[in-house]
Amino acid sequence: MSRFTRILSTLTAVAALLTAEAQACTRVVYHGPEGRTLTGRNMDFKDPMVSNFWVFPRGMKRNGAAGPRSSEWTSKFGSLAVSGYDISTVDGMNEAGLNASLLWLNATKFPKDDGTTPRMSLAVWAQFFLDQFATVSEAVEYTRTHPFQVVSGEVPGRPGSLAPLHLTLSDFTGDSAVLEWIDGKLNIHHNRAYQVVTNDPPMTIISPTKDTGARLIPSNSFPAVDAPKTVSCAPASMSTR
Repeated sequence: MSRFTRILSTLTAVAALLTAEAQACTRVVYHGPEGRTLTGRNMDFKDPMVSNFWVFPRGMKRNGAAGPRSSEWTSKFGSLAVSGYDISTVDGMNEAGLNASLLWLNATKFPKDDGTTPRMSLAVWAQFFLDQFATVSEAVEYTRTHPFQVVSGEVPGRPGSLAPLHLTLSDFTGDSAVLEWIDGKLNIHHNRAYQVVTNDPPMTIISPTKDTGARLIPSNSFPAVDAPKTVSCAPASMSTR
């Protein structure tokens, strides 16, 4: 079975979780025997999110879709993503085994434009990491040394309601990170113990246990980016809460 076939199988299984009854979005990383690692999430959102699978190849020229000073990059890894409202990557996995998921976090407050720092739309925030990095450690190290601002936008169908999201990352080693914008500042929580993440409160008031995988309770839309011109896949159903 090819790596991309395994990725497709994994995301198909995750899509099946989206119909499960729950009270909040949840992302879980399973640490299994013999180094086996699985990441899954459910999407418990009350509005239809018009989701599809998007396939992105390596070598795509990208930009942050946030106006002047938008970040620019070329994708190093191919990836398979689940879209939100067909304008944003909400979940995905790249061919190196890095996973990214966006979840709701009411305490989110994105930064004001400082007129200097590169910018990136919330719609492409998760996809940036899938494009560029093989591991959580690589992603975290880059983010700490290359600051950029994330720009939010209205949730489709909810005029005046900005999307307050945080980002979770995990990889094939079982490592995890949670990125949250609180009071305009990016907080990065990087620890293998961040296995379970849901909506609220922020991670700043919760500490992971050392090796047991603490139950952490802190993470859905955005300035739109164009849908890929590569592959269009069947829609994934979304549950309501």
